[in-house]
Amino acid sequence: MNVEYKIPVDYTREKKRVTVIGCGRWGSFLAWYSDQLGHKVTVYGIAGDPTYENFVMTRKNGYVKFPQSIELTSDIVRAVKNADVIIVSVPSQAFRNVMKELRAKTDTSGKYLVTCMKGVEISTGKRLSEIAIEFGMEPWQIAVWAGPGHVQEFVVGNPNCMVIDSYERTTIERIVEYFKSPLIRFYYGNDIIGTEIGAAAKNVMGIVAGVLDGMNLVTLKGALMARGSREVSRLIGKLGGNPLSAYGLCHLGDYETTLFSPHSHNRTWGENYVKGKKFELLAEGVHTARALSLLADKLGVDMPITSAVNTMILEKVPPRQIMEQLLERSLKEDI
Repeated sequence: MNVEYKIPVDYTREKKRVTVIGCGRWGSFLAWYSDQLGHKVTVYGIAGDPTYENFVMTRKNGYVKFPQSIELTSDIVRAVKNADVIIVSVPSQAFRNVMKELRAKTDTSGKYLVTCMKGVEISTGKRLSEIAIEFGMEPWQIAVWAGPGHVQEFVVGNPNCMVIDSYERTTIERIVEYFKSPLIRFYYGNDIIGTEIGAAAKNVMGIVAGVLDGMNLVTLKGALMARGSREVSRLIGKLGGNPLSAYGLCHLGDYETTLFSPHSHNRTWGENYVKGKKFELLAEGVHTARALSLLADKLGVDMPITSAVNTMILEKVPPRQIMEQLLERSLKEDI
């Protein structure tokens, strides 16, 4: 895919030095997008990693082409030293390793850290912002970028709405000002717990949607949208967040992108699973189902859909049997 869309120039925008850690599908888009906005962009990748080395050799992947204004480096110190904003887009289970490297080799004081992936750590049940705080980041430094959107749509100029959340309102406002454009309309988040959990959990629901597609049970997606959001809202509330966040852009607002789009990795993973095909690309919902199931069990929160996905994956229970078990559960109130 060749990128031809150009974001209109905003001469009033405050230009920043932006470092993107990770150069996969979303990370490469964020680098391209930040450059389009006029920021000075550096992309950090691991030397020897095929994705990074491909950019070094060709400066492009199947989604974007980097202009010469974007710097590529495998030196984390060089990448972070002068950055105002550090955007992280790596698999969620690798985020702790990123924070370890940042803590050991760089000085992140005074810099914003924006997480742009969706997940919960399996071993601890921690949200990504909690891991960042564990490694010395101040709450005001941390922002979460979530909500619907596919790279394939953005790069051809199809706009969408997303949400920025943080522990501090001032941080939200600044990150929005740095990255808003006609391509992405941002909303201000007001519940970082709900935003992180909701964004992570929608990938689990994406796997279920793919399973339904694979079994030709598409009509059940309506029930999935309603009941999936309901169980996620229970977990958010138990963790101290606002249950209504599950019905905002971070979760329910992202369902069209995740439950129906052919671009969704999680939906495709679920469909392929039913059909006995392998899906080699990253599907965060696989790990998130495990993490959220463990967290729900620990807190005593009923999350039958999430638990069913985890059981299907770990115990190799046939999808049809999982679906029958869900439909045979004892009757519940609708709300």
